[in-house]
Parts: sequence; structure tokens; C-alpha cells
Amino acid sequence: MNYLRFIRTNWLLLTAGFLLTFSSSYGQTYIVSLFAGQIKADFGLTDGEWGGVYTLSTLLSAAAMVWAGTLMDRFRVRTLSLIIMVVLALTCLGMSLVTSWVTLIFITFLLRFTGQGMLTQLGTVAMMRWFEQSRGKALALASTGFAVGQALLPVVFVALFAVFDWRLLWVLAAVLTVMTVPLLWMTLKRERTPQSIAQDTEVAGMYGRHWTRPEMLRSGFFFLMIPTIIGPSAWGAALFFQQVHLVEVKGWSLVEYVALMPIFTVSSIASTFASGWAIDRLGVSRVVPFQMLPDAAAFAILAYADTIWMAGVGLLVFGLGQGLQGTCIATIWPEYFGTRHIGAIKAAVAALMVFGTAVGPGVTGVLIDLGYNFPDQMLPIAGFYLLAGALATLGIQRYRSKIGVVVLN
Repeated sequence: MNYLRFIRTNWLLLTAGFLLTFSSSYGQTYIVSLFAGQIKADFGLTDGEWGGVYTLSTLLSAAAMVWAGTLMDRFRVRTLSLIIMVVLALTCLGMSLVTSWVTLIFITFLLRFTGQGMLTQLGTVAMMRWFEQSRGKALALASTGFAVGQALLPVVFVALFAVFDWRLLWVLAAVLTVMTVPLLWMTLKRERTPQSIAQDTEVAGMYGRHWTRPEMLRSGFFFLMIPTIIGPSAWGAALFFQQVHLVEVKGWSLVEYVALMPIFTVSSIASTFASGWAIDRLGVSRVVPFQMLPDAAAFAILAYADTIWMAGVGLLVFGLGQGLQGTCIATIWPEYFGTRHIGAIKAAVAALMVFGTAVGPGVTGVLIDLGYNFPDQMLPIAGFYLLAGALATLGIQRYRSKIGVVVLN
């Protein structure tokens, strides 16, 4: 089934996935980081202190995701998404009113939990449950919400900085979130319950079993995949979180740098579609070993980039890696661990990814305060990507033969 036919047949549910991932933007690093300069100025924070606030808030979000992410196994996306979207809208309003660093931690936690955490979880798990044979395509199409949000919203917000106070932009975010709710509600009118989906389309993982979350957490395959889960989240978040610092060190304009985001977006979308097709055609196990290479190359390019045009090349290559990451890291879990407990399993993975987005900005912020500018950190980060890719490849080579093997007791 090609993409156009697939969209025509499933456009309602795919639109729901797009709206969920797009709306997650207001809690994603690429939006929150745009306000770094204003937040640091208003609250008198250094790079390290702001990174610490962000890290603590995100760690709390990761902890909450371990429990909240399992709700996908019991409740409809329609119900959960309405609740999360309302809380996100209220949180955006709260961000416009925050006056103390203590409140800032709490509001940032809610932004990360509802936006970057739960809406991302809802969008990806829904695609995995609703589309058994075409998970790659479904995740690719739903993930365009991330890419469109990443390309459109930063440009709009940076342009509005010249006209409006930064707090008013969070009011705008709240209004846009509320406006999305009726559209999302309409696309999910015919959604089936998680239980009925599970009964119709259950697919077992390694050894012919449906692994529970505790079993998955004890498996060797999962441990080998941890750097691949955490690394892209950590250093990708750091790249966007430190973009204000990066342009200052490189001598670029923030407006010029943000204007490069459409290049990143086009690259990311193209990679997302290509990897979705490759996963459905070749299997996710054949794609994952190549997942880390574009990210490693992108950080090496950005480390040495001395012009805004070279920054564009780095972001283009980074977009290739992000497209691979969005589809690979979501589709590999049902293949190896089955679909019956996929909500709980994906919640644990999502918590690790959220944890990564806490570690990256925090670590890089501390190193900046110690005198190591972010470009100086990029080559070691590229090395981390290569190591993570090697470990993931080792895990696939060791455990791939166990898929579909039924063990009789």
C-alpha cells in the first residue's frame, strides 16, 4: 500500500496522530529554549542555573511518565487527549504569569509532562496500536506533526518577539492549544478501545511471548538499546536548548539560525517517510544499525561550522537522523516485546527519553559555566552517537533470531 492510498483510507486517525504530535511542540525543547534569554534575564539565572531548572523539571516529568504512560493500555486516546490538552493550555497560561523560580520549576514540569511527554506518548502509541502491518508508514505520517511544529512555531515566535512581550506568546500557545481540541475530538469519533484493539491485532515478540514491562526492563536487548534511547533525546534537546548560546559563540544571528529550521524540517520529513517505508519493507532491525550515523555526522559538522550556511548543512544532516529516530525507536518495541503491554513498555521508553532531554541541557549547561562552550562539546557527543549505534547493532545481532521463536514450557 503506497502512502497516498494509505492516507485516503486512514486519514482521520492519521490526522489525530498529527495533531497530537504537533501540539506537543509547546512542551518541547525547541520551543521552551527560545525563551531562554528572557527567562534568564527576568529571573537572574546563569546558563547552568537555567539548565538546572530545566533538568529538574524534566526529571520530574520522566518519573511521572512511568505511571501515566500506562494509561494508554486502559483508556481511549480521545479521553486522555482531551484531559492532557486542557492541562497543557492552562500550563501555557501559567507560564505567562510565573514570577518565582519555584513556580517556574513547577510550570516547566507541567509543560514537559503534558507536551513533550504525554502528547508524544499518545501520538506514537496510538499509531502502534491502530496500525499493525503499516506501523512504519503510520508513525512516519503522524511524526510530521513534530517536524511541522519544529519548522513553523520557532520562526513565528522569534518574529513575534520583536512586537510582543515573551509572556504574551505563552497566552498565544494556550489559545492555539484550545483551538486544536475540537479538531482532535472530531478525528477520534470512531476510535476503538485499547482492549478491542488488543484482542484483534495482538502480535507476540521474542520467544513468541508478550513481555510485561518488568520483564522487558530485565532483558539484555533493552540494556543494549538504552544509549540509543537516551542519546538522541539528550543531545538533540541540548542542540535546541543551547541554540541561543550557540549563535552567540558562533557570531550568528538567532533570526538567521531559526530561519534554517525549514531545511531541518524538510530533511526530517523526507527521512521519516523513507525510514517508514524501509521499516515496513525491510524490517526495523535492518534500519536501526544506521540510525545514529547522521546525528554523529551532524554534530561533527556543527562543531566546525563557521558560517550560517554550514550550520544549514549540519541541520540538514541532523534532520535525517531525527527522522530515523522518530520511526525506529517507536517501532522496534512491539517487534521484540509484543503488543499486549505496549502502552506500559512505551511508557518506560518514553520516561528514558524524557530523562535524556533532562540530562542533555543540564550537562551542557554546567559545562558551559565551567568554560566549555557548546561547540567544544560536539565532537565527544558525536562519539557517543557512534558508540550507541554500535551497541544497538550488537543487540539486534544477538536477539533478532529470537523473534517468532515459540518456547514451549
